[in-house]
Amino acid sequence: MKTKLMMTTLLAALVLAGCATPPPIDESRLPATPTAWKSTATATPIATATATATATQTATVGEARWAVVPPADAEPRGDWWLAFGDPTLNDLIRRSLAGNTDLQGAAARLAQARALLRNANADRMPQVGASAGAARGTVAGQGPAPATLYNAGLAASWEVDLSGRLSQASRAAALDAQSREALLQSTRLMVQADVAQTYLALRFADQERRLVRDTVAAYRETLALTQRRYQAGDVAELDLARVQTEVAATEAEAISLDRRRAELENALAVLLGEPASGFKVAEDTALAALPAIPSGLPSAMLARRPDVAAAQRSLLAAQARVGVAQAAWFPSLTLTANGGYASPELSDVFRWSARAWSVDALLSLPIFDGGRRKAGVESATAGLDLAMSSYRQQLLQALREVEDSLVGLQTLSQQADVQGQAVQSSTRATALSDSRYRNGLVSQLDLLDARRSELRNRRAALQVQAAQYQATVGLVRALGGGWNAPA
Repeated sequence: MKTKLMMTTLLAALVLAGCATPPPIDESRLPATPTAWKSTATATPIATATATATATQTATVGEARWAVVPPADAEPRGDWWLAFGDPTLNDLIRRSLAGNTDLQGAAARLAQARALLRNANADRMPQVGASAGAARGTVAGQGPAPATLYNAGLAASWEVDLSGRLSQASRAAALDAQSREALLQSTRLMVQADVAQTYLALRFADQERRLVRDTVAAYRETLALTQRRYQAGDVAELDLARVQTEVAATEAEAISLDRRRAELENALAVLLGEPASGFKVAEDTALAALPAIPSGLPSAMLARRPDVAAAQRSLLAAQARVGVAQAAWFPSLTLTANGGYASPELSDVFRWSARAWSVDALLSLPIFDGGRRKAGVESATAGLDLAMSSYRQQLLQALREVEDSLVGLQTLSQQADVQGQAVQSSTRATALSDSRYRNGLVSQLDLLDARRSELRNRRAALQVQAAQYQATVGLVRALGGGWNAPA
């Protein structure tokens, strides 16, 4: 009768366990899929939508359908920085991948997550232990004289996963580990992009410093000419003071650029995990041509963004944890077995007559806990809502970053063309002003104005070009590592 009751209770527990199913992902909360990138709506259609949070459902949002593709963060990205054709940049990125402290921290967090996964998987396996001991004391019914009891044995236990609690916990831990792995990839991409952007900023600082120093040299020539003319009585002292002011002000700008370059060099040292005091990048104004960006970039490339993949896996882990919390409402079954020897004489411990064993099955079902289980489900459900919001925000942020980079490249290309015309015109104006000044046809103030205009336009052109390089690296980061679509 007792066995029949136990089997009936076990069967009921198995039936109830089927109810411990986490809620599905509400894909209607995901952002709509754009049909084209806004900055190039007529030339760059979006071929495929980004990944949703599950691998078994599709959802129509607005007029577009979200394509169901798994995260592609494991797809090879290649060495995208090679497109810039700079050996120094290649070496700096190689060194950063070996020494960057953020990367080392992300790798340590991944190791922690994998250890937690192994711990969760261990809960699903039988547990076996050995024990040996000695106890001394009085024995009931044998008088006040103390006695010693020696024992040795083995114990085994195994929790039957009736409700799926252990499997859900293991799945959540596995997704957490995958999320950490994706975040490691994200950190690696961030470090590569930061090194590239900082190095390119340093190279343009070299170019701007060279330009300002050349301008200072030109001003000094003008100053020398003005001093001769002042000594000859051809110009007033005011003209000499104006040129001296311009020389000093431009020299001050050159010193400011020296400080800016030193700061960029120190920032590079930190990114490489090296002391700034011993770090040096030789001055060089040469830069390869800006890499060309193909049109028609598919939004499916966003699925390989490591941060998007990490947010997606965190969402699925939160979904699994709802199942873990739900499983607390259902019975748990633990099987245990013990076997060993016990004897008052140490020499008789392992005799056959001293053996003892037991096999137990414990079925437990919580009845009243003051609302603890309900609170656990509510907390897990709120965590799922939070993970959904974070995933949605990550998708929106990814779309925004791609749009920012594309519109930046598009407008900067137009700005570079216009600024190039301004440089040509200002250079011609300076040449004409210098010739007319030397022949006494225009005032020295006109020449200074022409030189100021040329310097301002040349520096503006360099800044636009630098912004183009920065936006290109920004697009690399926004697309998850280059613009070549995953296979």
